Amino acid sequence: MERTELILLVGSIILILSVFAGKAGFRFGLPSLLLFLGVGMLFGSDGLGIQFNSPQIAQFIGTLALSIILFSGGMDTKLSEIRPIASQGVVLATLGVLMTTFITGGFIYLVCHFSSRFSSLSLPESLLLAAVMSSTDSASVFSILRSKNVYLKENLRPTLELESGSNDPMAYLLTVILIAFIQSGGMSIPQAIIMLVMQLVIGALGGFLLGKVTVWVVNKIDIDNSSLYPILILAFSFFIFSVVTLCKGNGYLAVYIAGLVFGNSRIVHKRSIGTFFDGFTWLWQIVMFLTLGLLVNPHELLPVTHIGLGIGIFMILIARPASVFLCLLPYRNFSARAKLYISWVGLRGAVPIIFATYPLIAGIEHAHLFFNIVFFITILSLVIQGTTVTYVARKLGLVDKPEAQDVFGIDLGDDIRSAMSEIDITPGVLEHGNCLMELDLPDHTLVVMVKRNERYFIPKGNTPLKVNDKLLVISDDDKALLSSYEKLGITEYTLKKN
Repeated sequence: MERTELILLVGSIILILSVFAGKAGFRFGLPSLLLFLGVGMLFGSDGLGIQFNSPQIAQFIGTLALSIILFSGGMDTKLSEIRPIASQGVVLATLGVLMTTFITGGFIYLVCHFSSRFSSLSLPESLLLAAVMSSTDSASVFSILRSKNVYLKENLRPTLELESGSNDPMAYLLTVILIAFIQSGGMSIPQAIIMLVMQLVIGALGGFLLGKVTVWVVNKIDIDNSSLYPILILAFSFFIFSVVTLCKGNGYLAVYIAGLVFGNSRIVHKRSIGTFFDGFTWLWQIVMFLTLGLLVNPHELLPVTHIGLGIGIFMILIARPASVFLCLLPYRNFSARAKLYISWVGLRGAVPIIFATYPLIAGIEHAHLFFNIVFFITILSLVIQGTTVTYVARKLGLVDKPEAQDVFGIDLGDDIRSAMSEIDITPGVLEHGNCLMELDLPDHTLVVMVKRNERYFIPKGNTPLKVNDKLLVISDDDKALLSSYEKLGITEYTLKKN
């Protein structure tokens, strides 16, 4: 019992410190991942002495966490936002990862081949190290941008979120293929291509079909306790990953596409499900990062400092920009500044560290060296790129006007065919009259709530309006509503419609 209580005590302290570290990260513009890793390292073998050296357990925790994170990321991705930049995002997530792997792998091979200071790596081993690091964690950038109310022009946010949510499968495929190539002493190019195609096709098709099945089951099953719906969906995310993986497909791609299908479908209790996954995803991110922080021995990072700095700087300044500019060469909807920004925010994150455990478990020579190099480069990337994403966006002139905030936090049910909007009262609006009844709104439209300072109340027709009031409006005719806003000079509003 004493041991159980001690484990719970230490675990709770670590989680509490991680939450406070995340809060500090938002305030000072630091990526939460970096701080969570730091907390794990603080409590690890070189810190307070927690002994954890099992890459198998770390990989298992990472697989569970990624299944949840990718499914939740798919749920939060709106098809309407990614449709205009879907091809660009997919090209970056596939061809971009492949190009980054070969450019970086070639550099690693040359450095190791011509320098006697480092272990001599073969070309397949150099490519494996590069493949492990080829995926990006751009999604963590937006926790910083949003915490500082920074919004980006040229559809950069959905582009980067689509890339970061869908490029892990390609990095995983390259890692697995190269491990098999090294272990087997050689794999033919046709075999590698067949394996790659099978993983992508089965993963995409399985994710789409099982996502549809998840939607059908959730809408058809009638559970009296609505709290069980998120648990059911969580079970489906694990089911989708495992089934697709057992069928030789890519489970990571499958859960992301299934989440995309699920999040863009009509679902019962959608708001409560989204709230559950928001908190649960954060929990698993913290657990995953802490585990990886515990797994590393910081003193072992010192011997790889030189090669880590060389590879890391090369990836930031050459490999990533080269792959981005080449991939986006056919597209004219991104300026050179936007391409530079996409290049800069190609952060390394937790996924490369998890993928670095695969060579360890497979018994690949130099696997321990790979893990330490990947961990060092991840920290380097987060320190250099993660702390400057806001600064670089402003310097490149890519900061857009902030979006109007959803202050009421109310969503309409999927079965309600109405539009809901939030508007700000400005002096120009009050020129038409300072009472609610004097606003020329279309028929079948109701102002259901007013927020004044920090107070909420339900208005009447003779309720006087004041500058900076926020109104919650529901209407059956969104076109007429927007037309009336134009006549009234209302420019600050949000609009949700089913």
